[in-house]
Amino acid sequence: MGMVMQPLALPGRARGVLGAVLGAVLGAVFAGCLNGVAPASAMTISDARAAEATQAARILRIVRNRMADDHLRAVIVRVTVGGQEVVSEAMGESMTGVPATKDMHVRNGAVAISYVATLLLQLVDENTVSLDDKLSQWLPEIPNADRVTLGQLARMTSGYRDYVIGNAAFEQVLYENPFRQFAVQDLLAYANLQTLLYEPGTNWNYAHTNYILLGLALERITGKTMPVLMQERIFGPLKLRNTRDPGGTPAIAPPVLHAFSSERRQSLGIAAGTRFYEESTYWNPSWTLTRGAVQTTTIHDMAASAEAIGTGRLLSPQSHRLQIAPKLRGFGKPIEGCATCATLSDFYTYGIGIVLSGPWLLQNPLFSGQGGVMAYLPSRKIAIAVAVTFDEEAFDASGGYRNSADDIFRAIGAYLAPDEAPPMRPQANTR
Repeated sequence: MGMVMQPLALPGRARGVLGAVLGAVLGAVFAGCLNGVAPASAMTISDARAAEATQAARILRIVRNRMADDHLRAVIVRVTVGGQEVVSEAMGESMTGVPATKDMHVRNGAVAISYVATLLLQLVDENTVSLDDKLSQWLPEIPNADRVTLGQLARMTSGYRDYVIGNAAFEQVLYENPFRQFAVQDLLAYANLQTLLYEPGTNWNYAHTNYILLGLALERITGKTMPVLMQERIFGPLKLRNTRDPGGTPAIAPPVLHAFSSERRQSLGIAAGTRFYEESTYWNPSWTLTRGAVQTTTIHDMAASAEAIGTGRLLSPQSHRLQIAPKLRGFGKPIEGCATCATLSDFYTYGIGIVLSGPWLLQNPLFSGQGGVMAYLPSRKIAIAVAVTFDEEAFDASGGYRNSADDIFRAIGAYLAPDEAPPMRPQANTR
């Protein structure tokens, strides 16, 4: 889920960025990221408008090029600096003859993992729990809960197996009926909780299982359901008016960015030479995360979330530093029988519910024919949000595909902050 056209007219003038530039005329340096732009004190209003338009145009050129190269059906992108809009645009089609628009709803997938981790760290700030508390304190019925801490769940170092990636039995069930409604206990049954992959805290592996269990623990700790916790502690304070949990169902509020996929090809035994491309918009996402964290959103809310998580707006400074600390960089190793065990690198290091890629903080969901990224660069206050869908040519002979939203983010990030560019994807890396 997140491990895994037609050019449109340029957007109108970004009022927020222009305001920032005009304020900078009074003495500060232009807060944007264009190379070679003179200090704002030396710029006229006309210069500022031209620089702003050039920046937006170059970002959209990057997007158009990636759309062509990666065979994308639609892209929705939003970039802000210091919370002020640089560009927001939609390109391509949602369905045939239906243009994609900026207000379309998409599934946010792993973006919600950062919300769940933030809920945990809020409780740490309130001295309700410690990251070192054992899971068994709240979920004694879970096998090995007396060996695993809340912090290990959040950092994905618990040793629990993933019920998704590398699990052929689960993949078969999921792809046989992608509209199936899964209950939490259904998912945990595929995780084989009775045996751990390694001693907790001694290795790392991506596992949706960790955040299923963490969600259950948060409900026991607070006495509230995850949907209530999300609304009270995340959506409300951040004013995420278009981010919601449709009860773990496939419902999406209109307007909807439709998705299409060839990923069931291999599971259904469809030969590589036979065309196979189906709508996947309403495949049921109940398998992806803990209840209350199976959400839909808009590109505006994704960018706002990138900034909020990236700045630690909902946390104490201590907890925020802990969430984004690269302490696991270089940690972990592949082990036999574990499809998601890995050595964490500069390209991909796990914090607490957030991915560190060089100096950038991000989440990059990919599932059911839709990819996305929310990313933030703290030093420059740059937030980038991207959502994409795929043309038939984006899928390989087995139905596999990669997260082109991540490629778009990295290209935009390299343009806006060349001296702090996101690391390029290693050749063998398919995350």
